[in-house]
Amino acid sequence: MTAAVFRWMVLEEWRLHSDLFGGARFGAFPLAIAALTGLATWLLGVTGTGTATVAGGLVALVAFFGLQVGTIGLVGRDALRDVLGDVTLLVFSARTLPLSFRRLLATFLVKDVCYYAALVLTPVVAGYGVVAVLTGGSVASVALLWVAVVAAFAFGASLSLTLIAVASRAKAALLAVLAVGTVAVLVGNVDPVAYTPYALYAAPSPATAFQGLAPTAVLAVAGVWLFDPTTDADDGGGTRWLDGLFTTVSDPLARRSLLAVSRSSGSVSKVAFSMGVLFLVTALLLEQVTQATGIRPHSGIAFGTLLGLGTFTTYSWVTQFDDPREYLRFPVTYGRVFRSLRLAYLVLSLAAGVAYLALAALWFPTPQLAVGVLVLPGVAVYVFGVTAFVTGLSPNELLFDTPLFLAFGAALGALAVPLLVAALAVTAAPTLLTVGSVALATVAGVIGAWLTRRAGPRWDRRLRSS
Repeated sequence: MTAAVFRWMVLEEWRLHSDLFGGARFGAFPLAIAALTGLATWLLGVTGTGTATVAGGLVALVAFFGLQVGTIGLVGRDALRDVLGDVTLLVFSARTLPLSFRRLLATFLVKDVCYYAALVLTPVVAGYGVVAVLTGGSVASVALLWVAVVAAFAFGASLSLTLIAVASRAKAALLAVLAVGTVAVLVGNVDPVAYTPYALYAAPSPATAFQGLAPTAVLAVAGVWLFDPTTDADDGGGTRWLDGLFTTVSDPLARRSLLAVSRSSGSVSKVAFSMGVLFLVTALLLEQVTQATGIRPHSGIAFGTLLGLGTFTTYSWVTQFDDPREYLRFPVTYGRVFRSLRLAYLVLSLAAGVAYLALAALWFPTPQLAVGVLVLPGVAVYVFGVTAFVTGLSPNELLFDTPLFLAFGAALGALAVPLLVAALAVTAAPTLLTVGSVALATVAGVIGAWLTRRAGPRWDRRLRSS
């Protein structure tokens, strides 16, 4: 039965994507991923970043991707509340089929690892591997990286699901777990990276294989065992307090979006969680670059850029419950809809981004992080404008459309690459590159605002004519 459910889930995922985007267009998605990864690896090599550092960054980014996929737990309760709606995925069908939810969830995790290993992770390693081998790397090291990358995805998804499962039972327990982990790292000098799949890639041996892979297995079992989509821990009035705060927002459509996020499973904590993961990944990457090259990047430009790019997840949460066609029933234009969504998006994303920049001041120079406060808003507005223009109100679905994914990636890369290069090369001309980065982010914000204005008429025409 489990093998049959696994096959059904794979077919379900493939049919969903291929029906949305067409078999050939969706089939080209892995090729696009490989090409973009190869190009990025080559460009980073031009800036002096070694392939070993790039490999470490890939493992970290894939773990971040896994963490995002693991947030299936955050939408689980919302899906079950609408279990008889237009679409009910197999993983949420335990109420309507004679199947255990734990078995469904465990099968779903295995399916995700296998499916995304084929669709995304193998192309990522292949794109990197071509450049690495051509520049003197070995095929064996690329193969080992593939193992580490797939395991990192499983680690991220399992960690995310476990944290959500603990929080669903008792939010105090989650705070205790996080506090113990923080003390272990800061006071006990425990290296958290040593207990991730990257340890196997950095120093392959039977000991590092066990040390790096065993926590993933433990987290997967714990997440599946503890997660219960039918219960939710009492938030102690936190959601009600947020409801009171969000009802003071004068724009009714923005207020609607904010309340939808607040009242959904995970509330606004999923926004903080998504950006917090990216914050940790950025901090680790900055330390890795410093150790590998001896160059200390500009932390403010790096954090401001990457946290700004990470606001795409906030866009996804803000539009999670929007049906693109539902606004056709209301006396509003899509231009008005996108302006209101941008307000809700900025309230959530900038609050979280500035909070993490303040937290970063515990480890990184405060004057540099002040620059990040100036970079972040422009990047966030740009990301909103590009996402709204390219994907409308369906960001998660349409970004698996290969042409749109390439357009989206090119648009973000046009801003991210010069900003990150400036962060890496800031010691060459500190004042020029710092001022230039703030100016570039500001111009990007203006472009993002213009794209938001253009998105309204564009989607108004497309949705009303179809």
